[in-house]
Amino acid sequence: MAKYKSLFNVEGTLGEVTFYKNEDGYYVRSKGGVSKNRIMNDPNFARTRENISEFGNMATSGKQLRRAINSLMADAKDKRVTARVTQVMSKVKNEDLTSARGQRNVATGILTALGKAWLKGFNFNKHATMDSVLQAHFSLDTATGMVTITDLIPNQQISIPEGATHVSFSAAFLNLDFATDSSDLQLSNVENLPINGTATTITLTPAAPATGTGQSFYFLKVAFFQEVNGIQYPLNNGAFNALELIEVL
Repeated sequence: MAKYKSLFNVEGTLGEVTFYKNEDGYYVRSKGGVSKNRIMNDPNFARTRENISEFGNMATSGKQLRRAINSLMADAKDKRVTARVTQVMSKVKNEDLTSARGQRNVATGILTALGKAWLKGFNFNKHATMDSVLQAHFSLDTATGMVTITDLIPNQQISIPEGATHVSFSAAFLNLDFATDSSDLQLSNVENLPINGTATTITLTPAAPATGTGQSFYFLKVAFFQEVNGIQYPLNNGAFNALELIEVL
């Protein structure tokens, strides 16, 4: 594999050469490869077919989670969140110790304690993780999804991005069944505070407990705003916002 250096940024296939881009830059490789028909039918590629099947399940499960919380994640994610979620789903899938190889799946893996543990603490914006943004303890009532932050002092317990004048907090309670793709998302109230030295207890309560046959997922979100002439605008289109999956049951 070679790195491609040019005055032009090229992506795609030209003859027998493919140009592509990843986070490290532009690369080039030969087109080549094994035909799809051989991969899908040749006994020598049985392991490959199993891997393809399991990867498909991981990608679908990641999409189910992202789609279920799209309203939350829209302004609190990084550009590689899709790939990062899929990577975590791979670890969850590996906790399926009952299905045959090629049939291991997230819906079974998430039933285990280790499967849940892989997702707990996932940050959807790697550039603004909850631990780096919020230096205050919070509590979670798993029956209701209520999150409480007691006596928060914004200018002491929050990492404040330049230009931010206000910060908002919200929570969410999701029930998601990976096997049936059914979900129920309940959002909390949004608490918006000026960034100053006043201590405030924040209570975020979802409208109702999420219901369904799947697992329970609990989220906490912190978002920043800049006030100009009495109107609050999202700071840098949400680049500094944090969203964490704080618990999975």
